[in-house]
Amino acid sequence: MKIFAAVSGACALVALAAVATTANAAGGDAAHGKTVFARCAACHDLNSGRTVLGPTLKGIVGRQSGSVAGFSYSPAMKAKGIAWTPANLDQFIASPTKYIPGTRMPFAGLPDAKDRADLVAYLQQAAH
Repeated sequence: MKIFAAVSGACALVALAAVATTANAAGGDAAHGKTVFARCAACHDLNSGRTVLGPTLKGIVGRQSGSVAGFSYSPAMKAKGIAWTPANLDQFIASPTKYIPGTRMPFAGLPDAKDRADLVAYLQQAAH
C-alpha cells in the first residue's frame, strides 16, 4: 500500500509539473519575451510612443491595426481592421506577409511558437 501511495504521489507531481509547464508555455514567459523583443527593437519603440522605422508598440494589445497617428501604414494594414489581440499578434508575428498580404513590414516572421508566445506575453506586460 505504501508503494502504491508513493507511486501515485509521484505520478501526481509529474502531472502537476506537466500542467504548469503547459500553462507557462500557453501564457508565455515575459522574461524570455524581452530577449525575443531585441529583434524588434531596431524598428519598434516599446514605451515612449515614438515612431522609429515602424510604429510604436506602446499599447499594442487591444489597439486597432493601422491606427498610430503619424505613421504611414500600408493600405493593407489600414484595411485589415482588427484589434491586436494576443491571438492576432501571434499570427502576424508568425508571418506578417501571410497574415496581412501587402504589409510593408520587412520581417520574415518568427516561426517558433514558444518565442511568439513569450514575445506576446512581454508585449502584454511591458507595452503600456
